[in-house]
Amino acid sequence: MTLNRRISDQIDDPSEKRMYVRALFAGVAEKYDLTNDVMSFGLHRRWKRRVLELARLEPGQRVLDLAAGTGDLARGVARGALNASNGAAGDGIEVIATDLTPEMLQVGASREGPALLGWVAGDAASLPYPDASFDRVLIGYGLRNFADLQGCLAEIYRCLRPGGRMVALDFGHPTSSLIRRGYFGYLNASTRLVGWALHRDAESYVYIPESLRRFPGQREVERMMEGVGYTGCGFEDLLVGTMAINFGERPES
Repeated sequence: MTLNRRISDQIDDPSEKRMYVRALFAGVAEKYDLTNDVMSFGLHRRWKRRVLELARLEPGQRVLDLAAGTGDLARGVARGALNASNGAAGDGIEVIATDLTPEMLQVGASREGPALLGWVAGDAASLPYPDASFDRVLIGYGLRNFADLQGCLAEIYRCLRPGGRMVALDFGHPTSSLIRRGYFGYLNASTRLVGWALHRDAESYVYIPESLRRFPGQREVERMMEGVGYTGCGFEDLLVGTMAINFGERPES
């Protein structure tokens, strides 16, 4: 498989999508965060803070930042735990960052900030953790990248403790057809422009609109989560539904 083949041919096949996603993000790891800032005009940082708010974090919890990339959410959790405990050891929250792409984790681990419990390479389809390992699983722009979304939602459910909560930020599908057309027009143009400006490759980020066309969107993700067994499922639209945060819990019983 090469990145030069038609993207649709690669991401429509689950086994090839996994390889494609890993190779893609390995190639853009060094400038991934800059790309997010440019394409969202910095708004992704505000949306990730909202993820942390909806996570309802509490002292002593164990948190997984899944599809962590360079660990924005993990560092946010660690900073909050450090501030809450005034730096006192043992009072904070344990957080692990896990991603399919080691190169992304290496970039994240090289940055200064609160120490995390670990940076672990792993596939969301088969997480390297025992059942009921985490109180919270947070995901920032990862759902679209899962080759088997339903299977990964079930795997996350397995790793959540009873009463645990998953919160996931991703691109969304606006209900307005007019907004949707304008949105995809912006993504088609901006991804090529940013890809050329940052990587001298206009196709670097064409994957974003292509993956979004195949992504079921926030409403269907809510239904899929309910089908897996999550309760209290819902979503919060951001930027008129072009972004969304899905959430749900593993029942106590």
